[in-house]
Parts: sequence; structure tokens; C-alpha cells
Amino acid sequence: MLITKPVSRDLSYFHSLLKSCIHGHISSSSSSSSSPLTIFRDLLRSSLIPNHLTMSIFLQSSTASLSPHHHHTSLDSFKSQVGQVQTHLTKSGLDRFVYVKTSLLDLHLKMGCVTSARVLFDEMPERDTVVWNALICGYSRNGYESDAWKLFTVMLQRGFSPSATTLGNLLPFCGTCGFVSQGRSVHGVAAKSGFELDSQVKNALISFYSKCSELESAEVLFREMKDKNTVSWNTMIGAYSQSGLQEEVITAFKNMFEKNVEISPVTIISLLSAHVSHEPLHCLVVKCGMVNDNSVNTSLVCAYSRCGDSDSAERLYASSDQDSIVGLTSIVSSYAEKGDMDIAVVYFSKMCQLCMKIDDVALVGILHGCTNSSHIDIGMSLHAYAIKSGLCTKTLVVNGLMTMYSKFDDVETVLFLFQQLQETPLISWNSVISGCVQSGKAHTAFEVFHQMKLRGRLLPDAITIASLLAGCSQICCLHLGKELHGYTLRNNFEDENFVCTALIDMYAKCGNQVLAESVFNSIKAPCTATWNSMISGYSLSGLQNQALSCYLEMRERGLKPDKITFLGVLSACTHGGFVDEGKNCFRAMIKEFRISPSLQHYALMVGLLCRACLFTEALYLIWEMDLKPDSAVWGAMLSACIVQRELEVGEYVAKKMFMLDYRNGGLYVLMSNLYATEEMWEDVVRVRKMMKENGYDGYLGVSQTI
Repeated sequence: MLITKPVSRDLSYFHSLLKSCIHGHISSSSSSSSSPLTIFRDLLRSSLIPNHLTMSIFLQSSTASLSPHHHHTSLDSFKSQVGQVQTHLTKSGLDRFVYVKTSLLDLHLKMGCVTSARVLFDEMPERDTVVWNALICGYSRNGYESDAWKLFTVMLQRGFSPSATTLGNLLPFCGTCGFVSQGRSVHGVAAKSGFELDSQVKNALISFYSKCSELESAEVLFREMKDKNTVSWNTMIGAYSQSGLQEEVITAFKNMFEKNVEISPVTIISLLSAHVSHEPLHCLVVKCGMVNDNSVNTSLVCAYSRCGDSDSAERLYASSDQDSIVGLTSIVSSYAEKGDMDIAVVYFSKMCQLCMKIDDVALVGILHGCTNSSHIDIGMSLHAYAIKSGLCTKTLVVNGLMTMYSKFDDVETVLFLFQQLQETPLISWNSVISGCVQSGKAHTAFEVFHQMKLRGRLLPDAITIASLLAGCSQICCLHLGKELHGYTLRNNFEDENFVCTALIDMYAKCGNQVLAESVFNSIKAPCTATWNSMISGYSLSGLQNQALSCYLEMRERGLKPDKITFLGVLSACTHGGFVDEGKNCFRAMIKEFRISPSLQHYALMVGLLCRACLFTEALYLIWEMDLKPDSAVWGAMLSACIVQRELEVGEYVAKKMFMLDYRNGGLYVLMSNLYATEEMWEDVVRVRKMMKENGYDGYLGVSQTI
């Protein structure tokens, strides 16, 4: 029979158990559920007296076992137990040992008790380098970076040497706040102390320099590193990503991959943040076994949502075992961006049901989807939610609400919201001015701008000027537009493409195409929007040949036209009677550039064909449309029927329009004019009677023929 020798339960035995907690495992002779506190209680029950070494190891193991995600109730209980241990230390006199008190101080910092940790520090008659470093790192971890920096300065003045961990904790604060000189001082201390070659310090320095827009310094440090680990490569990839250098990000990742450096979740997240193609990265995630990493999963959800692939984003989100407010916010914003407000509201409701703390970013994401009056009920419900949740105090939310109400042409509510703001930064002034212009109230926009100038605290930026230029276009105020042009030149805003685009649009709509051309020719590399303004400007000025030439030149320069481009080109073809050119452009839009025509494109094409008496072809185009034709499409045909005196087709179209919206007063005017051109006076009288019955007497004066 095998006789098991009993385990000797002396202090060294309990020290061993406590040390196993520090390293994240419990010895086989102990229960797997044992915690440092349980082991310590067992020690006391065994009549053993803990010494200073016991207390130091116990406090270190308690610190190691304390999860940063503790539930509040369990954390409060833990704090109470630590208080009891602290009393024991005081009574036994063991707290006089520096390293015991340092362990206690570190435990307080891990619990987030910064004030009590500072009290312990101040009570210490003697302090060594370890305790200084512990408090500085604790300050940094708990968001007291400014205090950490002050303590670091005092530490150096007292002649103590910082550790690599201390320097690594101070540098992120310098980078985030843009404290370049302080960060360089830390670099100097690191070099003097011999920590410059430490990988933790070097990675922190690379990150610091990249955040301070000194990428060359970051690159030099990275090249000097002999042993580049995963963290080093991730830091450099992150630095390139923050600087918007996508090609450098891809090159760095390829080099990392070729050197067989382990790829971590942080690598994938940094690559996705740099907008590197997400589908190959998704494959890599599956291959590397990171599909269950929630942070990677959330980043992929955001990437799919960002590119409009909501279906893939939903499936990926559903595969995760953890709900994420970031992932749901990106899905909501994706659907709102596409105008699918019903689905966006469903996901927003899900966020509420899951008791997620919806922030201002999530709310603004769905507010952006409220683009027309059909969304007014949703928009007002979201406004009510903002008031109830307290988000209405956030400037970002108020700006989002002002933008939304301006799309509803509700300028009164826009102004009311603006007046409720306690602080009015420039972005809020811009939201009001832009909102008024979008609602067709340019005069109100200029009144708001005048109030802004009277306050005298803020100067208009490029966005302010672009909005005001759009207002000038609206009211055809050329002299004010010229004044704004002068301000643009004095403040170097002409380098902003969107300001130049607004200038071109303003001059074209105010009837001065020569000045529009002058602005256009001064731009070194016009973007698509700028070319669009020139094409539309030529079309508006009756210069259809120049509009087509401008479009062809744009194509020759390698720029890809968009929906707005083709609206300008088709408008020029319609007004110039260029049927073949219009057909070719419409065909190129669909087949070559894969752009789905909108109702506006179809209305222009129908108008072009009907003006050339190609009514049958126009009808076939309408019947083959993927979209349901609206009154603008049918109206374009009916207007052409009047000009071409095409009675039969006109009556057919009128019936279609009547079925769509019998309350459309313009329909009756067009029909009255059509019958009048054929001298069918009885039908004219009949249409007039229908107008009166439906309450459109005011439209009778609009008819040009009667």
C-alpha cells in the first residue's frame, strides 16, 4: 500500500501558492478556485504568522488577480477586503517595509484608488526608485497623465532614475497632447539612462513621433531596431495609418509578412483603419484563426459597412458571440447612408433594447439618413430620444439635428436649436448657415453670418465661405460673391477644391461664365466636382457645345465622371438638341461606368427624345426603367407634347400623371395648354372646372396660352 507523505504547510508552502497566483496558475495541491485572499486566510487559520515577505507576495498576487473588468459589486467587496489587510499591516508594523508598502500602493492604483495611493506615497518616510515608478505608471494608467508628468519631473530632481516602463507610460501622453518638447526630453532621458534600445521605449517613441507629425524620426528609430517584434511592426503600421499613407502601410505589412513576424489582432485592426482592402484581410483573419477575436470582428464589420456592404456586415456581426456598440453603430450608419431608414431604425431599436449607452456618434449616424420630408416622423422621434437621453447637450448632436431640419426646410427649428446652444463653435455657425442655404433661405443665412461677424470672436473658414457662395448662387448676388472671392484669395482658401467649385458655380449661376472659366483655369488639379460645376455652368449659360467639350476633356484627363457629371451633360444635350450625343452619354453611363440612372437622368433623356419627336422611343425607355417613373419623367414628356402638338400621347401621359398625383396643379396647367394649342376649347373649360373643384384656382393665371 502506497503511503502519501503529508505536505508540510509552512510559510514557504503558502508563499509558493501565492506566487502561483502572480504567474496565473494554481499548484495542483490547491483548489483551482483558490484566490490570494483565500490562501491568505488558510495561512492565518494554520496559526502561522505572516512576515514582510509574505505580505509583499500576497499584495502582488492580489494585484495580478484583479481583473480590469471587475463587476462593480465584486470590486467594492474586494476594496473592503483590502482595507482589512491594510489594517493588519498597520497593526503588525509590516507596512514599515518599503517594498510591502509599494505593493500595497500598486494594488490601490490597479483598483483605481489614485487618491489613497498618493496618501500612501506621501506617508512613506523613505522612497526608492520602484515606488516612484509605480506611482507614475499608475497615474498614467488611470488618466492622470498631467500629474504623472509633474511627478516624473520631481523624481528626476530628487535624483531617482526612471524605469523603461515609466518612460513608456509617459510618451503616449506627450504624443496625444502634442507635447513635442516634453516627448523629446523623455527621449533624451531614455538615451542617457540606456533605455533607448529597450523595445518598449523604442515602440513608444515611434508612436510619439508619428502622432506629432514627425514620421521621419519614427522611421529612423524603426530602422535602427535590430530585433523588431510584432509590437514594433504594429507600431510602425499604425504610424503610417494615422498619417493616411496607405501605400506605406501595405509595404510595411508585406515586409512584416515576408519576415515571418507573427500577425496579431492589432495588425489587422491597423490595416483596416488605413482602409486597406478588407476582403483579403478577412481571408487572412480566417487563416490565422482570429475569427473569434471580437475587436477584429468589429473592425471588419465597420469596414464592410463603410463600403456599403451591409449584408456582409450583418452576417459577420451575427457570427460574433458578443454585442458591440461600435459594430451596431457602423451598421446603422451604413443603412442610413443608403437611405434604408426602416432597417436603420430596427438596428437602432436593437441598440436600445440591449441597453447600450448610445453616444452622440451613433445618434448622428442615423440622423444623417433623414434626408427628406418622408423621414420627418423618424427624425422627430430621434430628436425626442436626444432630449430624453441628455444627448441634446452635445454640440455634435445639435449640429446633426440642425442639418436634418434644414433638409425638412424647417429653418425656424434650425434657428431655435442654435439659440439653445450654450457654446457656439464655428462648426455650429456653419451648420446654421449651410442649413438656411439648403432650405432656400439664403437671405436668412447672410443675416446669421452678420450676427457671427458682430460677435467678433470667430473668423469664417473655407466651409463658411463655400456655404455663403452657394447662397449667392441662389439669389444671383454677383457683387457679394465677388467680395467673398476676395476674402478667399486673402486667406488662401483657393487651394481648397470645394471652395473653387462653389466659386465656379456662383459665377455661372450669376451669368458670368468668363469669371467661372478664370477660376477653373487657376486650379492646378481640378477634381470631378469642379469639372461638374464647369459642365453645368456651360449648360446653364446656353453654351452646350462647350459643356460637351468640357466633358470630353475631363474624360481625356483620366477623371471618372459621376452621376452629377451626366446630369450636366444630358441637360446640355437636351437643351442643345444633341440626340445622338445624349444617347451615347446615357449608354456610357450605364455600361462603361456602371452608374444606375436616377429619375432625374431619365427625365432628361425623355425630354431629349421627345423634343426630337421620338415619342415611341421615349415611351419604351420609360417602360424599361428599373425605377417607377415619377411626375418629373412624365412631365418632361407632357411638356414636349405641348411643343410638338402631340395630342394623343399627351392625353395618355396626362392620365398617367393624374394617377400618380391628381393634386399636382402643374398637371392641369399643362393639359390646359395642350388643348389650347389644338383650339379644343371645350376640353380647356373641362380642365379649368377640374382645377376649381380640386382647389387650384390660383394656377389658372399660370397658363401661358389662355
